[in-house]
Amino acid sequence: MSEKPAYLDPNLGVKERAADLVSRMTLEEKASQLRYYAGAVEHLGVPAYNWWNEALHGVARAGTSTVFPQAIAMASIFDDEYLREIADIISTEARAKYNAYSSEEDRDIYKGLTMWSPNINIFRDPRWGRGHETYGEDPYLTTKLGVAFVRGLQGDGKHLKTAACAKHYAVHSGPEGLRHEFDAIASKKDMFETYLPAFEALVREADVEAVMGAYNRTNGEPCCGSPTLLRDILRDMWEFDGHVVSDCWAIRDFHEKHMVTKNAVESVALAIESGCDLNCGNAYDQLLDAVRQGLISEEQITLSAERLMATRIKLGLFDEDCEYNNIGYELNDCAAHKAKNLETSRKAMVLLKNDGMLPLDRSALKSIAVIGPTADSKVVLYGNYNGTASRYITILDGIQDAAGDDIRVLYSEGSHLYKDRVEPLAEPDDRISEAIITAKHADVVVLCIGLDSTIEGEEGDTGNAYAAGDKLDLSIPACQQRMIEAVAAVGKPTVVILTAGSAMDLRFSDKNFNAIINAWYPGSQGGRAVADILFGEVSPSGKLPVTFYNDVKDLPEFTDYAMKGRTYRYIETSSLYPFGYGLTYGSVELSDLVMTAAASADQGAKLSVKIDNKSDVAIEEVVQCYIKDLESTLAVKNHNLCAFKRVALAAGESKTVELEIAPLAFTVVDEEGKRKIDSSSFRVFVGISQPDDRSVELTGIKPLQADIKLG
Repeated sequence: MSEKPAYLDPNLGVKERAADLVSRMTLEEKASQLRYYAGAVEHLGVPAYNWWNEALHGVARAGTSTVFPQAIAMASIFDDEYLREIADIISTEARAKYNAYSSEEDRDIYKGLTMWSPNINIFRDPRWGRGHETYGEDPYLTTKLGVAFVRGLQGDGKHLKTAACAKHYAVHSGPEGLRHEFDAIASKKDMFETYLPAFEALVREADVEAVMGAYNRTNGEPCCGSPTLLRDILRDMWEFDGHVVSDCWAIRDFHEKHMVTKNAVESVALAIESGCDLNCGNAYDQLLDAVRQGLISEEQITLSAERLMATRIKLGLFDEDCEYNNIGYELNDCAAHKAKNLETSRKAMVLLKNDGMLPLDRSALKSIAVIGPTADSKVVLYGNYNGTASRYITILDGIQDAAGDDIRVLYSEGSHLYKDRVEPLAEPDDRISEAIITAKHADVVVLCIGLDSTIEGEEGDTGNAYAAGDKLDLSIPACQQRMIEAVAAVGKPTVVILTAGSAMDLRFSDKNFNAIINAWYPGSQGGRAVADILFGEVSPSGKLPVTFYNDVKDLPEFTDYAMKGRTYRYIETSSLYPFGYGLTYGSVELSDLVMTAAASADQGAKLSVKIDNKSDVAIEEVVQCYIKDLESTLAVKNHNLCAFKRVALAAGESKTVELEIAPLAFTVVDEEGKRKIDSSSFRVFVGISQPDDRSVELTGIKPLQADIKLG
């Protein structure tokens, strides 16, 4: 009986097993494993494997799955442990699918266990089309949520449940139309203060298995072939031990767009030398030519192959005793996951305005007008990088179901989503008169406006009318705006439901309507969640993970990657709706802010605060803590989020909330990108939003504050 080869021995270490497996391959076989469509190595029992899969807000593109709200919506929940639970559900469905597909020998794209999620780029500019894939504009929030998501995807077992991927490394947040040739210039201070912290945390704290390079250059170097990013920072400084994957066909851009190499073979050599192990694309078809020309060595290919095989071993793909092998297909899209999806959609929606109109009083209503191009749209529910739900509940569906037989629901599309979507023989405003008529015949109006993922999204992945997936400005599409103004002129009590993945100019709606709910792209059950909030079945509780500006005039040039004037930390004007803002149907009072442990550079600080629900409804609120360095000239202009805690409060209930400020919050970043303590005096603010004047104006609650001296 032949002895079992080392790579099949689960008692040996991962690196030893991977090295043994790769040592048994020819050069050609090793090279074939560095492409995302890795071929089978039959004499070693290695099946074909496709590395490309997506899990942004559910298992994507591989058939039926639970379609959670888009990532930006889940960020609005401000709850990292909750997001970890969602990621665990996603990884369960990924395993259920993988086990079923592989049993049928279906090893096609989107059916593996290497999930190219999460997207932890900083949403620095609301015009960026892919911003709704992120967790918002703040490095601390992005870090906390990204770490939790990775831990949920990868699990805490002997093997990886799935392998997560931090993308797009680094300094990548538009413009989409220029990404293949664009050079994002960022100072060392902005790099290590804003653009890199989440990536570092996912490597150091979450042990993320993969990192994906971005399309663009950063400070002159193409990200998928950047010695600075991939070798000096990722491998040497952060000690990353997983594998690096290119964005799809990004290596081709080296010679066709960035012009840093002369041809495909040189591009492949640059990528391999810099540490890009896996190619999404077909550039690595040239690996053998690069070896023959002496541009790279076989040893470099061997190293990358070992890293990739280590991932497959960690996933248990060569082990019969992997604890996830028995996850059955029946767990995919199951009832428990659907219930969690509905709960997530409810928690994610942000109440931006309410003059007392909401929640709606059923007993006072005989008719509701549901108007707008997003009211009966399935597309607005799922965002991008999405799976296929077994059932979609549109906003119109949800309201009709909730209204029952007692309340008449009138519907009008009211407007096309945008002008280019108008039928060839129709006019952009051909639905407005119906919207007016419908509004006149109703007691209240639910006005559904906004965008969908065909307007804002990824370059080359959308059929939008705008610039390659980015928005030209923050305006509601003009044909919708004319409808909005026509409905406003009717004068009926109106609540606006905004579906969008980013900040929009809502100044007209804020001035002219009674209530505004930001529903984001709310997932397959989003319509039911909207109805539950409208009728008071639950209180809204989401908080904005991005700043809603008044206008693009408040922003620097889109192509300027300097942080000056961007996001709540550096903003120099007043916002329309601030980062961290969101209303509930209740009212709270904060008191008794106490430092429970002395602050130090090594241990950070701990504090507690009492929160009282002064209303007769159950609510969830997010207690937020911000810190301001009072001495250092290197500190951000305004303040930094440094802790948060979501808390559920029954009617009239009080709780004491414990918050922990990490040592990192007391540091600043200098012009050379070095993080250090540069002050001993700090002020912390604890409230339900930021400590800025606009937040206080909107919420009516001034945050508590306390001064801290580092010991």
